[in-house]
Amino acid sequence: MVVEPKVKGFICITAHPEGCSEHVRRQIEYVKSKKVEGHKGAKKVLVIGASTGYGLASRICAAFGNNAATLGISFEKEASGKRTATPGYYNTKAFEQYAKEAGLYAASLNGDAFSDEIKAQAIEKIRADLGQVDMVIYSLAAPRRTDRDGTVYTSVLKTTGEDYTNKTLDLQKNEIVSVTIPAADALEEFATVKVMGGEDWNEWIRQLSLAGVLAKNAVTIAYSYIGPEITHPIYFNGTIGAAKKDVEKTAKQMCKEFADQGLRAYVSVNKGLVTQASSAIPIVPLYMCILYKVMKEKGLHEGCIEQMERLFSTRLSEEIVPVDEEGRIRMDDYEMREDVQDEVKLAWEQVTTKNLAQYADVDGYFEDFYHMFGFHYDNVDYTKDVEI
Repeated sequence: MVVEPKVKGFICITAHPEGCSEHVRRQIEYVKSKKVEGHKGAKKVLVIGASTGYGLASRICAAFGNNAATLGISFEKEASGKRTATPGYYNTKAFEQYAKEAGLYAASLNGDAFSDEIKAQAIEKIRADLGQVDMVIYSLAAPRRTDRDGTVYTSVLKTTGEDYTNKTLDLQKNEIVSVTIPAADALEEFATVKVMGGEDWNEWIRQLSLAGVLAKNAVTIAYSYIGPEITHPIYFNGTIGAAKKDVEKTAKQMCKEFADQGLRAYVSVNKGLVTQASSAIPIVPLYMCILYKVMKEKGLHEGCIEQMERLFSTRLSEEIVPVDEEGRIRMDDYEMREDVQDEVKLAWEQVTTKNLAQYADVDGYFEDFYHMFGFHYDNVDYTKDVEI
């Protein structure tokens, strides 16, 4: 069938298989162009949340930048009737094919990463094929979690304390509008931390360790975001921020809990980017559009793959990983530069619907958005039938 983009709200409900393959191929080619032979790093890597965004980019960097064997965990839907599969499904299939052609081990498990069942399957796969893993990437972005007792926790995108009003970009109308984000109650904040906090990350490491499939001196990394004051009420000081602070606390706890194994647990604070998760957060898309324009003009802009390649090659390759005073790896260093943020603040104050193109890179934002679903690649023929 001919597959076209169909956007509803902040999500595209179709994905193009050949476009997703191209999405993966270009990231692989970028990493290969930066590859340094003899690079020291992890050789057997588990990526939890491996099918899109930072997780996919991390898997590509490990495999094609360091010849690592990778096991990826994701929860994706296959095609059904005229409904395409999710982009992560096509990304994973494409990654596995490219890895096979390169002679690299790549296996994937599709299921709920929160479940004991998938953890058990991953452990058996590692034991059978790899023996142990020396790196665990935790890049899970899920809207809900079903706990062992059957309780379902749903995360919310809300402030904490009091309601917050500011402007945002209506992505469907390309208009600047005002938005009020309600404050979460205690139960909503608790649920968001249960879904997006560090508890499941810790559980993965604990089960891997107990099963004997976590190598001594292994490294584990989870991803986070802090951002500027503009986004703090909805992010850093919101329900998501509460979850991310729990992730940071978990990293420190795990370093102590697994000290006898030499485990090093880090939180990497990354740059703001267009991902399926960030597209849903009010205020953030407008900030991203302005940030993109400023950083591109300064030659500082990075996408997921550029960011992860820099993480793997300039941070994780060091004997002593450079961190800030809180023990975090700061990959948002370009975004948070004073000159960048000064220009973003000025643009934020000046931007309106009429002058949007002057202050914000909306086209660049949407280009990244459509690329996530395999669309808008100039070398893919979107008029022809494809097997979904």
